[in-house]
Amino acid sequence: MRQTSTQQLISTALLGSIAFIIYYIAFPLPLFPQFLTIDFSDLPAVIGAIMYGPVAGITIEALKNILHWLAKGNVTGVPIGEFANFLAGSILVVVTSFIYRRKQNKTGLVLGLITGTLLMAVAMAVANYYFIFPGYAMFLGVTIEQSINLAHTANSSIHSLMTLIVYGVTPFNIIKGLLLALIMMPVYLRLQDKMKKWGHRPRF
Repeated sequence: MRQTSTQQLISTALLGSIAFIIYYIAFPLPLFPQFLTIDFSDLPAVIGAIMYGPVAGITIEALKNILHWLAKGNVTGVPIGEFANFLAGSILVVVTSFIYRRKQNKTGLVLGLITGTLLMAVAMAVANYYFIFPGYAMFLGVTIEQSINLAHTANSSIHSLMTLIVYGVTPFNIIKGLLLALIMMPVYLRLQDKMKKWGHRPRF
């Protein structure tokens, strides 16, 4: 039992460090606001969640974002962006883990990732409207409209926060989640032997 706990702790810390490194490999998508960038740093958290449960996935998300804030900081001095990333990633890994644990095969993983992506997109739409963008505006000392302009939106027709969220943030989060699911499947198949060795028993 103690050996298993130590192994889980080491694996979680390692996955958190890998997620932190991947966090720096980010790129924008055409036609979307420039502040929205694709990265696949949630991948290690999903792996940790399906191996050890949702708490491990959340821990990896937290470790990744704490390290990112300490290493890079942000314009507000407060980790608002890191909190948003943590919230989005945590919703995704918790939902994915919850569904996968009830159907431990490729179908369960795909269903979990898709469901997690949709719920994450909805939750982040609400969070961005009521907390994240207002938080940026407050700590930068600007209005909501000015914070939208500071985001350097690629679409000049975006003039309101609701429009930005509906036509920018939400579809972007859905695309990001689907891309993560596409990458996760071959990773899952390649890791199945190691996951068995570490104590996990996926069923195909």
